[in-house]
Amino acid sequence: LSDENKKAQYDQWGSTDFGTASGGSTSSGHNWQGFHSTIDPEELFRKIFGDIKMGQNNAGFPGWNFDEFAESKFGFGSTQEYVMHLSFQEAAKGVTKTASINTVDVCQKCGGKKTELGYKMVSCPYCNGSGMETFSQGPFIMRQTCRKCSGTGQFNKNPCLECEGTGHTVQRKTVSVPVPAGVEDGQTLRMQVGKKELFITFRVSKSDIFRRDGADVHTDVSISISQAILGGTVRIPGIYEDVYLQIPPATSSHTRLRVAGKGIKKVNSYGYGDHYVHVKIEVPKKLSDAQRAIIMAYAEMETNTPGTIRGVTTTAGGDKICAEDPNGYVAGIRKIFNSSVEENGSEKKDKAEKEKPAS
Repeated sequence: LSDENKKAQYDQWGSTDFGTASGGSTSSGHNWQGFHSTIDPEELFRKIFGDIKMGQNNAGFPGWNFDEFAESKFGFGSTQEYVMHLSFQEAAKGVTKTASINTVDVCQKCGGKKTELGYKMVSCPYCNGSGMETFSQGPFIMRQTCRKCSGTGQFNKNPCLECEGTGHTVQRKTVSVPVPAGVEDGQTLRMQVGKKELFITFRVSKSDIFRRDGADVHTDVSISISQAILGGTVRIPGIYEDVYLQIPPATSSHTRLRVAGKGIKKVNSYGYGDHYVHVKIEVPKKLSDAQRAIIMAYAEMETNTPGTIRGVTTTAGGDKICAEDPNGYVAGIRKIFNSSVEENGSEKKDKAEKEKPAS
């Protein structure tokens, strides 16, 4: 312990004797007979090569065992990703759809026994059924997993020709996919199919009616001028059912009205979004003579016109007069209003006279 060099050698190698000893093989002038390692050679081998198993594959053929399943007309493995196309309504309300995918299942020929019909597994002749091989490398004795049976202790002398001795094959199956209500375009759902996981990505087509913003939906509705001025109701298509929307009086174009709770179901929380309706006033392109006369009569009475009105002139006194009235409709409407005003004035005057106290 007083010799620092020997102490370091002892701590590292477990011995300070590196001299020549009988029966030991030498390499580069050193005798390694006194070498003692605490590292398991098998563990060292595994650290170098990882989890790759050297030896026979499940069919009993030697070599590196990379393939898990046999090749089939459907490919080498199960489907891991699937793209499902949905309409807007299917994504909003939820639906159950089917998908044809590749799945790994028990071989239908051998029933998972891995051998041809009428044959069985035999004890591995290379490791005598122990699953381990022992061999020497100079002074070392190494043990590793049997290269023929991969540690199973059994040897497949007559592997199934359908699954190549794996016991499983890739098969095409149709599975039901429950699509939850409210999924969005590009969203991925993880689904358990047997022992494997299937990742389903949804592609949602656009709607001609609805525009989506998370759980909220937006639609446009056209109303008439009379509805915009006087108010009323209008029927609009909804996600789940048609909705009768109340139009308040004096509604301007591009007004946004909210229908609470009539949107799309929220996927990661409770409740539903809202349905927003954008109002557009539809201006008639053709008018009858009577309709035009009514509008012109209204234009004469309008007081907050920002500019001028085509077909209406302003007198020196500031009154508006319809310039063209071939059928006399505007004059008739004006006469009706004027007479109504005169009658109301007379009634008010008579009422005031009656209520006037006697002198």
